[in-house]
Amino acid sequence: MTVSRALSNHPNVREDTRRAVLERAREMGYVKSAAARTMRGDGTKIVGLLLPNIVNEFYARFADTLAKACERESYHLMIHLTNDDAAAERVAMDRMQEVQAEAVVMVPAPSDAAGQDQHPRPMKVIQLIRQRPAIYPVSSILVEDAGAIRDAVLHLAGQGHSRIGYIGADANLSSGRSRLLAFREGLRAAGLTEISDLVFTEAPSYEMGQRCAARILEQGRATAIVCGGVEISNGALSVFLGHSREQAPVTFVGYGDPAFYAWVDEGISTVRVPVDSLAHQAMQMIMSDGTGEQQAVHAAELIIRNSGRHTAAAPASAG
Repeated sequence: MTVSRALSNHPNVREDTRRAVLERAREMGYVKSAAARTMRGDGTKIVGLLLPNIVNEFYARFADTLAKACERESYHLMIHLTNDDAAAERVAMDRMQEVQAEAVVMVPAPSDAAGQDQHPRPMKVIQLIRQRPAIYPVSSILVEDAGAIRDAVLHLAGQGHSRIGYIGADANLSSGRSRLLAFREGLRAAGLTEISDLVFTEAPSYEMGQRCAARILEQGRATAIVCGGVEISNGALSVFLGHSREQAPVTFVGYGDPAFYAWVDEGISTVRVPVDSLAHQAMQMIMSDGTGEQQAVHAAELIIRNSGRHTAAAPASAG
């Protein structure tokens, strides 16, 4: 009984006895059994994190911040990469169920029907950034970026741009739908007409951003561009930065705020997402009582920087 209490950090154990028990346990290689704790009703203290990838700086930073928060609260974080594939997501969710995870934070794979389960899961599920209908209660942590995207369009229009392009995720993602809508609302608010040939929406990736940016340069019509995704933005920016000012006279507003955006080419204007705040919010939801639905929305902000080629406005005559 004394050993059990010492290992569970019970207050009714003398400190010298606790130290002796813990030291002997380390010598013997003893570790606590998560299964036994679960049988006692103590919970596994396991949290799952399902991300499309960790190449995306947003996902990598979110994972890092959440991992540190879990460590402080004695939770064990297990990360699975889904590559935005519904089948991979289902496998990852099954594994989380097998280890009896207490909670799963996930960026849902594309498609409204993907990954929907036939039976409710006992673990808490928190959808991040995107939303997808589910038959069991799920919580969500979202970014309100519509205002920042509209402001980006209005800022460009105020600088004399009338041919503004857009590169973003397609309608399979809730975030793709909402960001394109915000771009269009910005055009309407500025009294501008959407030019369909300058609007590109596909499955988001770095390569997709590169490909669409190259097509915009080939057309030679757009004088400004707004991006609607982190990897999309980085891919598009890599194309513009690879050309001279004369070859790529396009004012650029990105999405996300990697560290290099602040200094490359005198600064890249962008829609900044509060990544750390989202991770801390996820930790709060994980530790909260109950499994009912919760929703938290964090606002993004437009950051205007003064870049001579890619974020400062082109002359009004170019519009």
